[in-house]
Amino acid sequence: MSKLEAILSREVESEIQALLEEARAKAEALRQEAETKAESLVSGKQRVLEAQLQAALRRAESAGELLLSTSRAEAKGQVLSRVKARVWEALEALPSRAEWPEVVRKLAEEALMALPEPVALASHADNLPHLEPLARERGLELRPDPALRLGIRAIGRGGKTQVENALESRLERAWDALSSRVAQVLWG
Repeated sequence: MSKLEAILSREVESEIQALLEEARAKAEALRQEAETKAESLVSGKQRVLEAQLQAALRRAESAGELLLSTSRAEAKGQVLSRVKARVWEALEALPSRAEWPEVVRKLAEEALMALPEPVALASHADNLPHLEPLARERGLELRPDPALRLGIRAIGRGGKTQVENALESRLERAWDALSSRVAQVLWG
């Protein structure tokens, strides 16, 4: 091999080495760029997944709080329903109590005060004996009405005007206020 061939061979070898080094450097730069992009993508996906997880946890927590609030409200409603049922039981037991004649008389007097020209009182047949003294005193007719077990109805001249005063309707009208007070006592 000649000197020229040896020089050319070294230069070609040197050129090949330079190209290989340049290719290796470019490959390394591409690899690092790809790794950086991959890390960035993974990091971005991880942030998105973390945000989705946190949002899902907040939704689950809110749903749990709503369920708890609903359950509490239902439980309170059930307790208030039981209280109302017991009040109804107590009202229905009133006619068997010693104070019932006085209660019936007061119901009748309240109804009579609201009616300008009363001519009759109506109530359940069991209540009429308790109303006889008041009816005699005021010159009123007594009429049986089986629907008025816990109350009375004052009837005006001609029967067109009437005032009913019954414990059932009074409880219904007052229940919202009463249940609020019961709830305040029970749950503060």
